Amino acid sequence: MKITIDRIENDVIAIELPDGKMIDIPCHLFPDAAEGDVYSIEKDSAAGDSRRCRVEDKMRRLFKD
Repeated sequence: MKITIDRIENDVIAIELPDGKMIDIPCHLFPDAAEGDVYSIEKDSAAGDSRRCRVEDKMRRLFKD
């Protein structure tokens, strides 16, 4: 998904989504953003799977029978 930085006001960035919708997010999420910048956001399935495995392992150790 590609998003476009529409404008920056105070500590808020207005982002345009691919479908034309606008959302506001805190500036700290994109600290070097400038108006007109385009970002590509993608899902990292491998990182998500790894994180889920670590959490499941912690839960098993925490709740041993």
